[in-house]
Formats: sequence, C-alpha cells, structure tokens
Amino acid sequence: MEKTLVILKPSCVQRALMGEVISRFERKGLRLAGMKMVQLTDAILSEHYAHLKDRPFFQRVKDSMRTCPVIVQCWEGKNATKVVRHIIGVTNGREAAAGTIRGDFSVSSQENIVHASDSPESAKTELKRFFTDNEIFEYKLSTLTNLYSDDEI
Repeated sequence: MEKTLVILKPSCVQRALMGEVISRFERKGLRLAGMKMVQLTDAILSEHYAHLKDRPFFQRVKDSMRTCPVIVQCWEGKNATKVVRHIIGVTNGREAAAGTIRGDFSVSSQENIVHASDSPESAKTELKRFFTDNEIFEYKLSTLTNLYSDDEI
C-alpha cells in the first residue's frame, strides 16, 4: 500500500475544519498511519516550497503557513496519492469541483485548506521531511476486506 502526506493548513485549523477534512479521508477508506500538530519553521518551509522560490508569492506562502500550527498526516491506501488528490480537488478553490475539500471549503488558491503530495515520489520525500520512522504506524484495518478485493490487498 502507498503512503502519502497531507497537511491541514492554517486556513483549515483556523476555521475548525480539521475533523471534517479527516473524516473525508477516513470515509473513503484510507488508513491514517501518522498525525501530529506542528508549528512550521521558515527553514522547513523554504525546503518544502523550494520549487516556488523564484515565484513572486513564495514569501507570502511561507508567511501564511506560519500563522498557526498545522496538522501533518500520513495516509495509506491503494494509489493513496492519486486518491487524496481527487478528494482535495484542484489548487484554486474557486475552480475546484463541488464535493472536493477545496471545492466545498475554499475560495482561494493559497488559503486552500490542505497540502497533499503530488506524486508517490514526492510523498516519500515529504513524509521523511515531516515524520520520523517511529511516527508512522503499521497496523491492519479490520475493515480491509470490505475496502478492497482480495487481489488488491
């Protein structure tokens, strides 16, 4: 099973949407493998958003992500990264489809409730950035056989 990173951004924390967002991943059948609240530093944000360093909004993104603690999570499931990306919707909340997290709770391209890894490869890198090995848990969901067919497990 694949693991992926989700960050509940300050816009999610400040609006008290954490439970709603987490429940969407749970209802889909993903397994929560790790979760913690952290206050992000400039150093970790500079590393995490390094691909945006030459964009005019780079500092604004970092400033936004430091306004309050965030919730970092590791979710696991078959094609977890792709599944999570479908659940959250496109980056700009104004353009995200109704029924997605961003489509239902965001009208911004920045204050868009969640960050999620965009590929299995970036998920591995991002999970190592935010979690130690002993903070990601392995356990079997008792409902696993109700979520997947035998040949998918």
